[in-house]
Amino acid sequence: MSDFNSKLNSNFGYLFETELLEEIEKVGTYKTVSKNEIIIDIEDYINAMPLLLNGAIKILREDEKRDELVLYYLEKGDTCAITLSCCMGQTKSKIRAVAETDVSLIMLPKEKMTAWLSTYKSWQSFILQSYHNRVEELLQAVDTIAFLKMDERLFKYLKDKAMVNSNDELTTTHKQISDDLHTSRVVVSRLLKKLENDGKIKLFRNSIKVLEL
Repeated sequence: MSDFNSKLNSNFGYLFETELLEEIEKVGTYKTVSKNEIIIDIEDYINAMPLLLNGAIKILREDEKRDELVLYYLEKGDTCAITLSCCMGQTKSKIRAVAETDVSLIMLPKEKMTAWLSTYKSWQSFILQSYHNRVEELLQAVDTIAFLKMDERLFKYLKDKAMVNSNDELTTTHKQISDDLHTSRVVVSRLLKKLENDGKIKLFRNSIKVLEL
């Protein structure tokens, strides 16, 4: 069994019918993406939807000043409902998808995505559950921005990042964090020191260890 088939069955074999898995193998394009590489950019026309086999993807929005804000992460076994919405509506992408880690995925042509909704109940359930999960994550993102103090937002961001990377020690910079949270590097540096004093993280020269997960 190829690496493609193995990962497909490992992540989706328990969800999809054998016939659907065979169709995915036939029409899907296997792709690997390196960490920090852009997978889908804002204003792209989307002709395919990703099924994530391994790794994690960061979904971001951008304002008129080109400042970014992290909305949520996708992990293995996930897909992006916003991408599906753009495919079905034939509109340009409103998000940027960036590989948080090295990623392997399957790109599915948009024509099949809609056809399978009426053909396979498992696909319909998967898509509806994906919409539900992404809406929940978007609401959490809104709540985080609206109701949490910046130090709480920062700590939640670090915990989420550690979880999707499966590593409590993060290799990142204060500038990268400030970009993701749409705030200043000075604020991030000050709050990181506060979190360290509170015993929640440990700061190193080029990394941050999350002590409370």
